[in-house]
Amino acid sequence: MPELLRLENFGFTYPQQPRPALADVSLTVRQGEFWVLCGASGCGKTTLLRQLKPALRPHGAAEGCILFDGQPLDDLPPHRQAADIGFVLQSPEEQTVTDKVWHELAFGLESLGCDTPSIRRRVAEMASFFGIQDWFHRKVDELSGGQKQLLALASVMVLQPRLLILDEPTSQLDPIAASDFLATLGKINRELGTTILLTEHRLEEAFPLATTVAVMDRGALLCTGTPQEVGEQLRQSGHTMFLAMPTPMRIWAAVNDSAPCPVTVREGREWLAS
Repeated sequence: MPELLRLENFGFTYPQQPRPALADVSLTVRQGEFWVLCGASGCGKTTLLRQLKPALRPHGAAEGCILFDGQPLDDLPPHRQAADIGFVLQSPEEQTVTDKVWHELAFGLESLGCDTPSIRRRVAEMASFFGIQDWFHRKVDELSGGQKQLLALASVMVLQPRLLILDEPTSQLDPIAASDFLATLGKINRELGTTILLTEHRLEEAFPLATTVAVMDRGALLCTGTPQEVGEQLRQSGHTMFLAMPTPMRIWAAVNDSAPCPVTVREGREWLAS
C-alpha cells in the first residue's frame, strides 16, 4: 500500500509548559489502513490528531515534520487541506453550521466552489450511503445525538477525504448509537477505501475494525502493530494500559499460553475451546 501520512520525530509543546505534550513521535500510515490510537486520558492523543489538521492545530512550538502524500502538510493548499483531510470532533454541536440536514451536507461542497449538479449528486450519494433519507429535510436541532454525529460524519465524507480523523466520536453517544457509529466507520473503510485514524475508549468494538493499533503514554508512542502484536507487547511489558484492552485479550494475558492473542469474542471462544 502506498504511504499517505508520515510523522518523523515529531514533538509539540504548549506555551509556558515545562514538558512537551508530544515527544519524538514517528509513524507511517498507509492508504486504506484503519488506525486505532489509544492511551490514558491526557496522554496526547487529541493533541496529536489536531496536528494533522492545520485549521484545528493548537498554538505552541512544534518540531520534526509531518508529510501528507509525500509533501509537507503545511505546503498543502488550503482547499486540499479541507477536502483531503476530514476531522470529526467529540461533540457534533461543535461542527454543525447550518439549520437543515441537507444544508449541512451541501455546506462543505459549496464552500469549495463545486458546481450545483455535482453537489446534488454527491449529497444524494452520501444520504443513501448513511441511510439518512428519512430525515433528509429535518431541522438539525430535532435530531438525536446519534443522528447528529452521523450527520457530522456524512458532511465530512461528502468531501471524499483521503484521510478521516475522528477524536473519540462516540464519547457522547449511548451504547447502541456508539456501536452503530463504529460499524459505519468499518463500512467506510471497507467499501470506500478511506484511510481512518480513530481515538476511542470503546476498544472492545474498535479493535476488531483496526488494521493497526498505536498506544500512547505521556506524549510518546509506546507501541504500534496489529491488535494481536500490541496485545503481546503490552503483556510482555506489564503496562497498565493492558487493563483497557478487550476482554478476550485480558483473559488470554492471564493464562501462560503461547497461542496468538485473540482480539474478538469469537477468537477468544475458539482459543478457550482449544
